[in-house]
Amino acid sequence: MGRPTQWLSLLLLLLLPGPLPVAGMEDAAFPHLGESSQPPPRACPPRCSCPRVDTVDCDGLDLRVFPDNITRAAQYLSLQNNQLQELPYNELSRLSGLRTLNLHNNLISSEGLPDEAFESLTQLQHIYVAHNKNNLISKVPRGALSRQTQLRELYLQHNQLTDSGLDATTFSKLHSLEYLDLSHNQLTTVPAGLPRTLAILHLGRNRIRQVEAARLHGARGLRYLLLQHNQLGSSGLPAGALRPLRGLHTLHLYGNGLDRVPLALPRRLRALVLPHNHVATLGARDLAATPGLMELNLAYNRLTSARVHHRAFRRLRALRSLDLAGNQLTRLPMGLPTGLHTLRLQRNQLRMLEPEPLTGLDQLQELSLAHNRLRVGDIGPGTWHELQALQVRHRLVSHTIPRAPPSPCLHCHIPNILVSWS
Repeated sequence: MGRPTQWLSLLLLLLLPGPLPVAGMEDAAFPHLGESSQPPPRACPPRCSCPRVDTVDCDGLDLRVFPDNITRAAQYLSLQNNQLQELPYNELSRLSGLRTLNLHNNLISSEGLPDEAFESLTQLQHIYVAHNKNNLISKVPRGALSRQTQLRELYLQHNQLTDSGLDATTFSKLHSLEYLDLSHNQLTTVPAGLPRTLAILHLGRNRIRQVEAARLHGARGLRYLLLQHNQLGSSGLPAGALRPLRGLHTLHLYGNGLDRVPLALPRRLRALVLPHNHVATLGARDLAATPGLMELNLAYNRLTSARVHHRAFRRLRALRSLDLAGNQLTRLPMGLPTGLHTLRLQRNQLRMLEPEPLTGLDQLQELSLAHNRLRVGDIGPGTWHELQALQVRHRLVSHTIPRAPPSPCLHCHIPNILVSWS
């Protein structure tokens, strides 16, 4: 009986997969049952890119359905340039850590945006929803943004937002908002309930007819107000309408119907951009309230020399850039600030240049006089004498009165300026 027992024991040893384990001798580096030598794959929606654990990029994938495999750790989610029609609340509510949500250029309509869509996204700082459904967003549901207290930028341009689509609470809870873009919509008034933290408000290309001071009281920290291409007429900016904005730096009013410079502008204003309006008069005190102006653009208005007061610019000692192009001036304005670096007067009706208006402009570096009615004999002796800082070469072109080129001695004292005749 002894030998069969020995053969049986040997057979069992040969059938074992390896040496019998000895307590305390396991290889810690060797994968055990249910383990892998590779780290688990990072959760990422199909076809999307996840370069970091907090970043999900699904840009331009022609997605029609909101991805359902987005990691809860996502802080930056880009879904722009797809064909999403709606935002599912259940999926969004999982992503409570999102800081940036980019939905630019999709097909989302108001119906596809549930009232509570962003309710759980309390960490949002940037949200982009412009260019959706051929610009059909006409309303922001009440309370939709009430919990986004960390939101810093909000882009809603190129939609069909109306006054009734916003109310006094739409933006009032956004206590961190700095940039709000509502351009290219159908607003007729400045929205109410603007937060104090707002620094930039873009309302260009709407239908705003009048700016009311009461609508701006909450936004006293505003520094840039963009109102270009609206319907502001002669009463569009009543005196003092912008007075609550004590820190306003830049005001854009391009392409409206204003017939004069708005009165009682904020004293700290640095840039007033008012081209393509109907301004025909510049009085002695029209700019007196803004002595700190550094840039003034009144190009393509209806100014004539007879209606520009000789003291209109006397308070603007900080002015560095003055653009009066495209008006109906027949001579250079008097009393120009001596600190000017840039003076643009092209496309007027200038018939003469005399030294007196240019006296003291020893810091002037750029002078534009093209497309006027100047001839060589219309430039008075000594006109260029003090303009030693000119650096930009411009053309003095007379299209209406052709003349032969002057002899070199007639323009030998013009520093760094090219005189051309046609």
